[in-house]
Amino acid sequence: MPYSLKLTIVCGCLAGLAALAGCSPRRIPPLTVSDLMEDRVLLDGVLMKCNRDPAKARSDSECVNARVAIERLAARVDPATEAKRAEDFEKSREQLRAQQEKQRQEQEAKTPKVDAYHLPVIPVEPATAPKDPQSPTASQAQSQPQS
Repeated sequence: MPYSLKLTIVCGCLAGLAALAGCSPRRIPPLTVSDLMEDRVLLDGVLMKCNRDPAKARSDSECVNARVAIERLAARVDPATEAKRAEDFEKSREQLRAQQEKQRQEQEAKTPKVDAYHLPVIPVEPATAPKDPQSPTASQAQSQPQS
């Protein structure tokens, strides 16, 4: 009997060790899109991990979920914030336009303008016309042979 008790204890210990050695740690399920959207720090960490190893990132479900979470967060825009942003943009654009218009007017004031309609008229004397249209001019007279 002592042999069988010893054998039972040894077998029990070996079975326990085998069970402990054979067990792998429990696999942690990948983070879901909603988990990543709620925790931005965790989302940034997952994205950094995915950017370090792009080959693994294409097949890793956490990386895919992180990219989906980023797209959903980007699509989620508060209308009030968007309206405020548009209003600020319009205000700054009008200020810029006013500033540029003022600079343009100052530049125009510095450079003198030439208005073709208000230039002084300079009298131009016409070329003297021949007095007798029948008589040849001096240049024509020289080129024609005299008979």
